[in-house]
Amino acid sequence: MNAAPETSGPLDTPALLEAARAWLAQDPDPETRQELDDLVVAVEAGSAEALADLHSRFDTRLAFGTAGLRGAIAAGPNRMNRVLVAQAAAGFARWLLEHAEGGTPSVVIGYDGRKNSDVFARDTAELMAGAGVRAVLLPRLLPTPVLAFAVRHLDVSAGVMVTASHNPPNDNGYKVYLGGEDHGSQIVSPTDAEIAAHILEVAQGSVADLPRSERYEVAPDDVEEAYIAATAAVASTDAPRDAVSFAYTAMHGVGWRTARAVFERAGFATPALVEAQADPDPAFPTVAFPNPEEPGAMDLSFATAREAGVDLVIANDPDADRLAVAIPDPSSDSGYRRLSGNEVGALLGWRAAELASRAAGGAAFGSLACSIVSSPALAAVADAYRLDFADTLTGFKWVSRAPGLIFGYEEALGYLVNPDTVRDKDGISAATAFLDLANELAASGRSIGDRLNEFAERFGFFASDQISIRVTDLSRIGEIMASLRATPPSSLGEVRVAQIDDLRDGFEGLPPSDVLRIRLEDGSRVMVRPSGTEPKLKIYIDASSDQGDLAQRRETATARVAALAAAMRELTA
Repeated sequence: MNAAPETSGPLDTPALLEAARAWLAQDPDPETRQELDDLVVAVEAGSAEALADLHSRFDTRLAFGTAGLRGAIAAGPNRMNRVLVAQAAAGFARWLLEHAEGGTPSVVIGYDGRKNSDVFARDTAELMAGAGVRAVLLPRLLPTPVLAFAVRHLDVSAGVMVTASHNPPNDNGYKVYLGGEDHGSQIVSPTDAEIAAHILEVAQGSVADLPRSERYEVAPDDVEEAYIAATAAVASTDAPRDAVSFAYTAMHGVGWRTARAVFERAGFATPALVEAQADPDPAFPTVAFPNPEEPGAMDLSFATAREAGVDLVIANDPDADRLAVAIPDPSSDSGYRRLSGNEVGALLGWRAAELASRAAGGAAFGSLACSIVSSPALAAVADAYRLDFADTLTGFKWVSRAPGLIFGYEEALGYLVNPDTVRDKDGISAATAFLDLANELAASGRSIGDRLNEFAERFGFFASDQISIRVTDLSRIGEIMASLRATPPSSLGEVRVAQIDDLRDGFEGLPPSDVLRIRLEDGSRVMVRPSGTEPKLKIYIDASSDQGDLAQRRETATARVAALAAAMRELTA
């Protein structure tokens, strides 16, 4: 979701100081104003370190992209702060008014428990109302999926969610959704560029001059209640709902209040709660990085699970739009193994296909979708059930728009299980679907581990790995991508390359994206792309086998992935 900063070139010192003083004059936040004033004084005193810091804040600005804005909270246009948010809100308001087709455009605004989320949300509500847009503020900090739900439930023109999801503690962000024919999905190109142009127009003046109004609405509690009812209904099987025990963590985020109500409504067992992480805390004190994918982030969850002896661990990230699942594993030091996003996506996709088949009397309709860097396993499910399948670019702004969608996911722990109500990834509804599946299996004496084996026996064993190359100089990422394009590999390890698809200019209906897809002669696949949120080059490796028994399939697929990973590390060193 993080947009790369726009480049305008380095400012000379007088211009830099002038820009900083102009920013100070319009900044309503005493904390960031003091921080910037101290920097200016230090630069004037000759500090090279302060000068470099000021350049990093003012030579560029956070660009408004297809998923909005995200960055560290600090002063300056290349950081998240009240000035930048005011510019974004006013620019988006102008776009909404420009595209209103009769009547007054409307927007619903949500926020999570991060630092300044409530402040940024109220600023947005006041500025939208001041510009003539009907603004509706959610009544309290709530999960991102509730905001995505509210866009459709309230039938508004757009939605704004103030969140940085699972980013470091000092980050915050701004996600934008559209209603109407977009059905509550996140914005895509060219809408992002149109809004960005309006934001830059606003930035030519002072946000202190923008009209504000406190005549915005506060949404009633029944918006969250409607979400709870719709999400609990995702548990649709007739099996007993309380056969499976589980631990739950909100990762210091906003998920627990809403998730608890959904679990109770669905009839699930009361979870063993990770108490230390249950309440929102913008400092995220018990985790180094509030992302369930990061090493150590689920240690407290595993400790709680071991003490309670539960069957599953369910974790949401801080804004509850992602889901992590762990199952018992005696071979692990923690006693539990976190399933990969691809494993959870395959199981939930299989569940969706089965439910669609039952509902249609054996002839399922609709489509399964996943991002191009996610496992090919979902395509195998779609083929077996004669469902349509869509490969999309990374991001739920694309996954959610697949025609006829009944289920979609991406490997980074994002799942869309109820597209009729939420057109975005939703960690709470995904948890509900997964717990429903686990309880249905338990009713017949089976576990999630058994289901994974059944998947491999029916569709083949799919193995995946991911390499992240973190850089300090962003130009290194461009150099690696350019090198791969200029001298593409003819083989990786001992396997010949069959085809390389370059998505830079678009490919087979996919919009342009800086992605290389390398297909190997044995059916394996390697995807290479720059991260959209961090200074990393990301490499995704997938292989599968449907030959031999389960052990042989696992051995073959994992060996292929390991060999490809070694080859890619050597190639990009």
